[in-house]
Amino acid sequence: MDHKLELIVQSMQAEFGARVEEFRGETHIFVEAPRIVEALTALRDTHDFKLLSAMTAVDYWPQESPRFHVVYQLTSVTKNASIQARVAVGGEQPELPTASGVFASANWREREVFDMFGIRFAGHPDPRRILMPTDYEGHPLRKDHPLGYEEPQFTFNFDEIRLAKPSPKE
Repeated sequence: MDHKLELIVQSMQAEFGARVEEFRGETHIFVEAPRIVEALTALRDTHDFKLLSAMTAVDYWPQESPRFHVVYQLTSVTKNASIQARVAVGGEQPELPTASGVFASANWREREVFDMFGIRFAGHPDPRRILMPTDYEGHPLRKDHPLGYEEPQFTFNFDEIRLAKPSPKE
């Protein structure tokens, strides 16, 4: 583990009971869902991670408990360090408290995670879709979301493809 992060990790373990993993030089701190806002605030205020550089989710379907991990990638510009905070979320009605009060950029990032994965953020100021049309049903980055398919056209199936494609009215 990077020596810059050792004290931070120890502090997060003591204060939040965080589980820590290291993978390929990156440090991952796993925090319980009800305490994520408190943990992000501590990382920002106490440990100088002022930048929420990325936020996304991972879908572990067909596993249901936990089905998702929400990932907060934090950066400290002054320490030249990066750390990842992760939260496990169940698949039935996935919901977390909003972090938009801690990081302003979380507002848009949480909307993207909701739109693509269907994870709701309680207390979010504007929980509308941001990437998909408002009438779109489903969440495209979920592993159980149906894939669209269009058969590629070759010389042997040209007539079948031409008949199936919509054409402008004459």
